[in-house]
Amino acid sequence: MGTKHTDKVVEKFRELCIRHKFGYGYRKITALLRVEQSINHKRIQRIMQCERLQCRVKMKKRKVNGQPVHSSENLLKRQFHAEAPLQKLVTDITYLHLPVRCCTSPAF
Repeated sequence: MGTKHTDKVVEKFRELCIRHKFGYGYRKITALLRVEQSINHKRIQRIMQCERLQCRVKMKKRKVNGQPVHSSENLLKRQFHAEAPLQKLVTDITYLHLPVRCCTSPAF
């Protein structure tokens, strides 16, 4: 490369990356450094790549599908008739995983 990286700037990057446990990328490091001095984000990205100070990517947590954790007791036992309003209230929460279709319209 044509430019030499100053030791002061590289040490500042290294200090910020270690302090934040390599969780910040070049955008966040740029925002932190711009408080103290004016510096270009492309330069920060280039120096971080050369010094191997890139952030660590976290793996996404996947949702586990399976049996319900808690099943309530059937207190109503299909006796839906009530003497007065609001005595028997029920709800059903059902999650239906459907494929998402883009740009489709129902046929009439």
